Amino acid sequence: MDDTPVFDLHRGTAPLLVSLPHDGSAIPPALAARMTPEARRAPDTDWHVSRLYAFARGLGASVLVPRHSRYVVDLNRPEDDTSLYPGRNTTGLCPAVRFSGDPVYLDGQGPDAAEIAARVDRYWRPYHDALRGELARLRAGHGRVVLWEGHSIRGELPFLFEGRLPDLNLGTAGGASCRPALQARLEAVLAAQRDYDWVANGRFKGGHITRHYGRPAEGVDAVQLEISQRNYMDEDSFAWDEARAGRLQRVLQALVAAALEGTA
Repeated sequence: MDDTPVFDLHRGTAPLLVSLPHDGSAIPPALAARMTPEARRAPDTDWHVSRLYAFARGLGASVLVPRHSRYVVDLNRPEDDTSLYPGRNTTGLCPAVRFSGDPVYLDGQGPDAAEIAARVDRYWRPYHDALRGELARLRAGHGRVVLWEGHSIRGELPFLFEGRLPDLNLGTAGGASCRPALQARLEAVLAAQRDYDWVANGRFKGGHITRHYGRPAEGVDAVQLEISQRNYMDEDSFAWDEARAGRLQRVLQALVAAALEGTA
């Protein structure tokens, strides 16, 4: 295993933690050598989400960003790799297939159980330790804290979902991961804008982090926002689009501001 830092954590002062578990794209060279040429590009990265949410630091938010690709280990999957969407196509803790359904690894080069366990120890557990610790620090100082899970994905992926994914996909584990008032404020922001279509608890209801750490009765509200990448980048080249991203960021800023309401 390499010794590259696992994550970057910016500690803020507001009762808000922005977690971006799929922003990383690094793949250790020895592991990349076992992957298909297509997988080495890490195409299923949540490209540029840390750039999209750069404004959050100005609001006093803490921001947690991993260095490595979800192909190394998916930080938003449970440690035991239980499916988040039973009966649907999905990818796992150490994905064997890409979002296209094509293989990640060359024939016979996928990880065995021992390697998966080692990756959990090296990459997954430190991220979750940091996430848990930062939530505890912020909650101790403020009484309540919002965990904002920032994600993005290609807007059309037949292997995972039918048709076109809405522009903005809010997930609250069916309302279980945050207080109803918080979800209502976020939905009001989404309903008030006209640039993007949206859905709440549609195909993406929130991954492991939202479902596991969202405990509104204990002072932690968690929400996930899955953004269709066509809204801020070129989905084929992965290039950032300044004009589209700037327009999207105005809505994201309004959403994050609404999430902070009621935490004092």
